[in-house]
Amino acid sequence: MIIYAQITSPRLEYVLQFIGAQIGSGIRIVSDTNDYRSYKGCKINYSPERVLPEEFFIAPHTLLFENGIIPQQVSGFSFNNNKVFFSSNGDYPFDIFAAIFYLLSRYEEYLPHKKDMYGRYAHENSLAFREEFLHLPLINIWIRDFRKQLQLKFPDQTFPEPEPNPPFMATYDIDQAYSYRNKSFIKNANGFFQALIKGNRKSIKERWNVLAEKEKDPFDAYQWMDQLNHKYKLKAFYFFIVAEKNGLYDKNILPSKKELKDIINRHSDQYSVGIHPSWQSGDDISLIEKEKKILERICEKTIVDSRQHYIRFTLPQTFRHLINAGIENDFSMGYGSINGFRASVASPFYWFDLEKNEATRLVLYPFCYMDANSFYEQKYTPEQAFEEMIQYHKIVKEVNGTMISIWHNNFLGTDNFYTGWKEVYEKFIREISS
Repeated sequence: MIIYAQITSPRLEYVLQFIGAQIGSGIRIVSDTNDYRSYKGCKINYSPERVLPEEFFIAPHTLLFENGIIPQQVSGFSFNNNKVFFSSNGDYPFDIFAAIFYLLSRYEEYLPHKKDMYGRYAHENSLAFREEFLHLPLINIWIRDFRKQLQLKFPDQTFPEPEPNPPFMATYDIDQAYSYRNKSFIKNANGFFQALIKGNRKSIKERWNVLAEKEKDPFDAYQWMDQLNHKYKLKAFYFFIVAEKNGLYDKNILPSKKELKDIINRHSDQYSVGIHPSWQSGDDISLIEKEKKILERICEKTIVDSRQHYIRFTLPQTFRHLINAGIENDFSMGYGSINGFRASVASPFYWFDLEKNEATRLVLYPFCYMDANSFYEQKYTPEQAFEEMIQYHKIVKEVNGTMISIWHNNFLGTDNFYTGWKEVYEKFIREISS
């Protein structure tokens, strides 16, 4: 199909490439009205005035033809029972191209905004949260409806079905490989002391038995995770913190420890392994590449995948640093404070550097569910978390997207603090695999 635009721009080209991939048809931009008029097939007019009666006409918002980053007037309204914005005249009541770009580019995160307690973009700032569509892959829903409208307008046009996407992708963050094992004498001594003060005899006994190798560490869920992955044929991704020193938010055992190396190697032999850049790397950018090289030396593979620890990233700086370090795929696009669709999409997409006004080759894989969000932030029970996951999976599958979840090994082990979460994860996997 073709789209007529009086002028083109990197933003327009970027969003049309994404939409074309989603609807299974390339979209060519033309600026010559003669080429446009003579074309036989689906024609979209993206200019201020209608050109032909048989075209699909969308009057454009200015966003895709701007170069700077300025506050936008965004007022949501309803269309086809979904929230839309950037109203437009023509055959569609809103500029779907500009609206998709606004959400995909994370335009609002480049504007002045409030930070959360960890210095991250607070989800309360977002349009998706304010307009109550954070729980939806709204871009996928828009594109599905847009494809239907084009088919109605051009019934003789053949729209090939896009390639089906895997409806689910399992990813795991290994923030703390063990609860007791391979921790320093001081940390374990302090743990015994704190448990003694609280009169927690069960904790004292458990720690002693683990250190005496009479009992499995409560965070050691790796064999169970392997069995689950293999049983249900999950294509899993594992992300490891390999910071050379610990800090307030970096608590994994050090990569110099043989035990962590063994865990990493066992997983790199059968799964995709990525770097989980430490909290410290957010303050010292040189650590991203350094930690990536540490992980590469351990598993003897080139690392191209990453996810930020605590989902701590700032646009555009963090993603630029990842690109410079050789990262090709990042799995951080989501919130570390609430579940939902941060970029309002359930499909991978190339990151657009808004400051440079150009598309990049970094592919972002958006997640919508994380166990820690359900447990710590939303205060859900395991049963409520199950219903939440089922709902996300249902809507994502309906729009041919991919639901990406994050789980941590400590939630899937035997720690009493997370009783019921291991079971509900398996219940979810069993349900969606049946």
